[in-house]
Amino acid sequence: MLHAYNYAYVRVVPRIEIGEFLNVGVILFCRTKRFLDVRIALPHERLTRMAPYLSPQTIQAHLDLIPQICHGDGPIGQLELAERFRWIVAPHDTIIQCGPAHTGLCDDPLATLERLHAALSL
Repeated sequence: MLHAYNYAYVRVVPRIEIGEFLNVGVILFCRTKRFLDVRIALPHERLTRMAPYLSPQTIQAHLDLIPQICHGDGPIGQLELAERFRWIVAPHDTIIQCGPAHTGLCDDPLATLERLHAALSL
């Protein structure tokens, strides 16, 4: 059986005013499977080339909060799964942002998340 899901790419946007970004992960939500998870891999070398003035360790610390929220930690983590997903992907004027949400159909949300994340490495 196929299940509808929503996903968005997680981005580091070093200079919001010019809109240049680096995709660093993907978040996926599937309501019918009660699934919300994220895969993040910050390419430190690419970030340093793009924005040498940023600390990869500081960016990583902020990115590490996203899986915590997905898994139910902290005050935002206490929201329902759909609300958590919407909160994470909502537009923010910060260095960490999500791209627009997209939809799809899958039978295995975890496998789909892994496939979408692997596509970032190509």
